Amino acid sequence: MKKGLIQVLLIGFLLSLLVACGSESNNGTAANNESDQNDEKEVLIMATSADFPPFESYDTDGNFEGFDIEIAKVIAEELGYELEIEDMSFDGLIGALQSGRVDFVMAGMSATEERRQNVDFSKEYHRSGEMFIYQPDESINGLEELEGKTVGVQLGTIQEEGADVLSEEYGFEVKKVDDASVLIQELMSNRIDVAYMDKTVATGYINSQGLEGFDDPTTSSPGMGIAFPKGSELVEQVNEILTALEKDGTIDELEEEWLSEYE
Repeated sequence: MKKGLIQVLLIGFLLSLLVACGSESNNGTAANNESDQNDEKEVLIMATSADFPPFESYDTDGNFEGFDIEIAKVIAEELGYELEIEDMSFDGLIGALQSGRVDFVMAGMSATEERRQNVDFSKEYHRSGEMFIYQPDESINGLEELEGKTVGVQLGTIQEEGADVLSEEYGFEVKKVDDASVLIQELMSNRIDVAYMDKTVATGYINSQGLEGFDDPTTSSPGMGIAFPKGSELVEQVNEILTALEKDGTIDELEEEWLSEYE
């Protein structure tokens, strides 16, 4: 009888040791996991439309590159985040912000009053203007010569808004496409007569494709800003960083690196 009792007590003692060891082991793993998580940076998700060189596009290895991309990398680093970039159509960018899918947008986006009704913007970090471009055999010298022609624009852009207004006065048809690269394909294949684009981007295509163009004399568009969901706490922080990048010459250096060939 005593022997049986001793065996029961011994088994109970061994089980208690195993439970204690398991608890220590689990606590150690949790602590390690927590430490590992603390070592990892939080992710900041940026949306862009990577069909807009020299602001955002892909390099030959399929990586994002451009003026906006480099500024975004600096901002994420200064904030202590890891940057993740999602490519989508331009006309879907504001919706992505409103739905909370992304934290901010950099896509050469003009900070218009209409857009400010749906998103918050940082301070302006670049200003371009607008341009009409066409093939050399068109010989178009001004808005008056657009009558009866087809002008292509990218959906969701400030140029789409402008073309809709100008078309009523100058009598041209507006054709809307999803991205800037398709717009150039339409122009080169004669499916449109003229493309209406951001001036910096248009200048790049003029140089690379042998096109011609003229500035829009009616435009007074605002500069480009970084877009955030309404009420985002990041706006103030990013504005402080942009101000510092202007003061220390970083913005100027990036403009020289990415935009000088397009001026």
